[in-house]
Amino acid sequence: MQEIERKFLVRKDSSTWRSMVSSSSRIAQGYMDCKGATVRIRLRDSQAYLTIKGPSADKGLSRYEFEKEIDRADAEQLLRLCRGGMIEKTRHLVDYAGHTFEIDESHGVNQGLVFAEVELESAGESFERPPFLGPEVTGNRLFYNSHLLRCPYPQWREQVPEEYR
Repeated sequence: MQEIERKFLVRKDSSTWRSMVSSSSRIAQGYMDCKGATVRIRLRDSQAYLTIKGPSADKGLSRYEFEKEIDRADAEQLLRLCRGGMIEKTRHLVDYAGHTFEIDESHGVNQGLVFAEVELESAGESFERPPFLGPEVTGNRLFYNSHLLRCPYPQWREQVPEEYR
C-alpha cells in the first residue's frame, strides 16, 4: 500500500488541539537495521505491529508501507533485537473537516517535540488546516522517527521556531 502523508509542527499552546482529541494511545517502537527500507516494531496500547516502509518519494510525501498486526509476545521479543533505543510517544487523534490528524506528543529522549500527520488519498488532495497546525515539515529528515533515535530532539530543538518548542 502506498502511504501518502503530510507532517506539521504543532503550536506550543496545546489547549486548542487537546480539547478536540477523540482518542489517545501510548506507543513504543524500535527499529531494525535494514538497507533500503525502514523496519519498525510497534507496541500500541495492547496491540503490536510489524511495519516495513520503503524509501520516501515525492520529497517525503509518499512511500510504500506494509503493516501487519503481530502477537504482542513476538513484538516484545523483536524489540530486543532493535538497536538505538525506543521512540516513546502518545498519539492523539483529532478529527477536523473530514480528515483525521494524528498528533504525536513525544516522551523520553524526545520530550517536548509535538507534530501532527494527516494521511491523504492522493498527493494532490486538499484539506482544511486546523488552527493548531504550524509549519509543514514533510520530508524533513529531522522529524523521521528513525532519525530521532540517532539524533534526539534536544540536540537540534533550537532549529525549531520558539512558538513550536
